Amino acid sequence: MITAIVLIDCATDSIPEVAENIANLPGVSEVYSVAGNVDLIAMVRVRQFEEIAEVIAGGISKVPGVVDTDTHIAFRAYSQHDLEEAFSIGLPDTD
Repeated sequence: MITAIVLIDCATDSIPEVAENIANLPGVSEVYSVAGNVDLIAMVRVRQFEEIAEVIAGGISKVPGVVDTDTHIAFRAYSQHDLEEAFSIGLPDTD
């Protein structure tokens, strides 16, 4: 699974509508309305690298109200479970 994090600038008067339209696109798993330098962050999850262009350039960028996108490809995912294993030195829990 390939994950892309897409930072999205959009017309401020249509953020909820843009977010909903993006969330309905195939390959988009989540859309977050955020504070900061961008308006929305979308998580794109696809099976093949070539699909990223279809979802972002062919989908997200064409949603009315989207002004700009900045895409970041994830190399590795870390979860709390992964971090616990990474920092474990093999000692039993003393709880």
